[in-house]
Amino acid sequence: MSDVGSEEFDDEKGSLGEYEGDRNETGERHGEGKSVLPNGDTYEGAYKNGKRSSRGTYKFKNGARYIGEWYRNLKHGQGVFYYPDGSKYEGSWLDDLRQGHGVYTYPNGDIYNGEWLSHQRHGQGTYIYHDTNSQYMGSWIMGKIESAGELIHLNHRYQGNFVNNNPSGPGKYVFNSGCEQHGEYFQIDQVKGDTDQDEPIITTLLKWKPKAVTKLSHWTTVIDTVSSDQGVVEEFL
Repeated sequence: MSDVGSEEFDDEKGSLGEYEGDRNETGERHGEGKSVLPNGDTYEGAYKNGKRSSRGTYKFKNGARYIGEWYRNLKHGQGVFYYPDGSKYEGSWLDDLRQGHGVYTYPNGDIYNGEWLSHQRHGQGTYIYHDTNSQYMGSWIMGKIESAGELIHLNHRYQGNFVNNNPSGPGKYVFNSGCEQHGEYFQIDQVKGDTDQDEPIITTLLKWKPKAVTKLSHWTTVIDTVSSDQGVVEEFL
């Protein structure tokens, strides 16, 4: 899961370039118009007091394209951004950043449908893996899988807590055959690097400790009211 292709691109700077369209009494671009920027980008849509505003289409010379709402030259509101690598974001924008609810389709066919904050997956969302059709449904914090979530596969699913994109702590596997296995995941950091000159490489190993096999039950949580920097902590029963 990556944001390959999600970089923003240079906007118009310096000279305003060529313009054809409406102006207000002071000569500012105001109303509907078309412009060609000095860097080769183009914009067609609405202006207000010299700034891109309301709705319009911005085409970047590298092939990227944004169609949607603007406020004072910034992507703001609902819009679709087509990236040159074939990825696409459709959803809410705030001050040129993906923020609110949106759907991102990645170059490899993966799809994220959920909440965003400052360009990062943040809040509740679902990530669908194109190659396996598996999906994760649950919480995200600044682009990473964190807290309560559910990882769904073809014939089973895992429900539990996640830390730094990996399951951690108590959880359970639920099998389509009609049973579930309760247990706990442990994350073990493994450091590699034999000499003082080597940069240490830290990899996370996951160890599942099974505890009991039971019939199917409801997935419930207990809310721990102890405060943390990331908000409420959820512990699975």
